[in-house]
Amino acid sequence: MIRLYSLFALIDLVLIIAALISCLSAEEYEIWALPRIVWVVLILLFSPIGPIAWFVAGRPARPIRLSNGTVWKPGSGFPENERPRPMAPDDDPEFLRRVAERGKREDEDLMKKWEADLRRREEELRKRDGGQ
Repeated sequence: MIRLYSLFALIDLVLIIAALISCLSAEEYEIWALPRIVWVVLILLFSPIGPIAWFVAGRPARPIRLSNGTVWKPGSGFPENERPRPMAPDDDPEFLRRVAERGKREDEDLMKKWEADLRRREEELRKRDGGQ
């Protein structure tokens, strides 16, 4: 029984040391979920749950080799030149063309209304001047 407890204690100690080394050697931006100091406290105080939680939830993810041969690190997103971006309306030529057509159509309609109003007023003035 003593041997079994000794084995568990040794496994726990190795797990704590491995988790501490992994946590302390990871870059700050690679650590997930919690700040580094919280992970260290969890690893030291809540054994063996803390080290297991570090390896499951806090450890930096390993890079993945994609089928096209490039290496992608989870959480790193896309390279800047490959990042999918929505096109702003003022950069979309189709949108600009539609806006210009709509504006031209609205301008023509407005001009027709103004011309019709001007003709109507001129007619009213002619009738008034002719009637006197």
